[in-house]
Amino acid sequence: MHLIFCGDVVPTPETRAGFDAGDIAALVGDAADVIRSGDFAVANLECALTERDTPIKKLGALLKGVPADAGVFRKMGFSHMGLSNNHTLDYGVAGMRDTVQAVKDAGMVPFGYGENDRDSRKTLFLEKDGMKVGVVAVCEHEYTYALPDRFGANPFDPFDTMEDIADAKAAADRVVVLYHGGKEHSVYPSPRLRKACRAMVRAGADLVLTQHSHCIGCREAYRGGEILYGQGNFLFLEENDNPQWHSGLIVDVTFGKETAVRYVPVVTTKTGVRLADAEEKKTLLAAFTQSSDVLQDEKQWLAQWEAFCRAIPDYENAVRNAFRDIPPGDYCNQVFPHYLDCEAHTDVWRTVFPSWHKTN
Repeated sequence: MHLIFCGDVVPTPETRAGFDAGDIAALVGDAADVIRSGDFAVANLECALTERDTPIKKLGALLKGVPADAGVFRKMGFSHMGLSNNHTLDYGVAGMRDTVQAVKDAGMVPFGYGENDRDSRKTLFLEKDGMKVGVVAVCEHEYTYALPDRFGANPFDPFDTMEDIADAKAAADRVVVLYHGGKEHSVYPSPRLRKACRAMVRAGADLVLTQHSHCIGCREAYRGGEILYGQGNFLFLEENDNPQWHSGLIVDVTFGKETAVRYVPVVTTKTGVRLADAEEKKTLLAAFTQSSDVLQDEKQWLAQWEAFCRAIPDYENAVRNAFRDIPPGDYCNQVFPHYLDCEAHTDVWRTVFPSWHKTN
């Protein structure tokens, strides 16, 4: 079975004209050939597709396109859209339901969500020529995750998710995990995330892809499985001074007697993305290889991770200013509890504020 996995896709003002015109060449250029080469092609739809103007209260961007954009994604060649991320609920439950319906109406399959946190744990199964692959999609606890009594995205759980992976492996030949989390713009995984991804392989995952970091990260082979820490963006065009934002990896996977994983770099254009040219590909893959080598040296990896964390002032400020001179219920009160809720933020917090036994 031949599968294509792309990173984050979001219609933005920069790509609005291309979506309105259905201009696939402008939006994805020659990358469309790669998308269409697979038996199935999957992307992470990191926004709501709705006409509603009902944004939720949150820290960070509110992302949405219109329902008609789903048809453009289908025209690109995508067959499945993952909804387990931190933006599909940006316009409320009704907006997320609009998104599900838009994806279905366009002839694609949405997955990674449910009526509650139990229903959201459904595994996607793909079948072709006698091969069956289970896809488990989870997200960290950042706004959109389903609750016992609320529709939403499938939340990662260190116990339930491992059970879901094991159950998927019992029912399928191969298992892929799409994990939406990890600290944004960090090339390297936190110690917790690395442990979690390795545990997913031990539970039965053959391939683990982490998304959300908006940058190409690093990879490792572990106990017969492949782990990618940071796939980068696919089609998420915006003005951004961070050069990491403007590239990503298409993951081209063939499951047969053996598993073959190929990383295909893409870069942004003025209207969308395209495959990296020979020189760009060489540069991006060389950096990817170097960071992957660093990951295998625990001292170097942890030093890089800690340096990244300590360069961010937000966490110390969040502690110092938590609830100070802020009326109860005020919007700013979200900062401190949000940092406690989301795994990517608590990962940084644990590094910046080591416990007593780590400092003595």
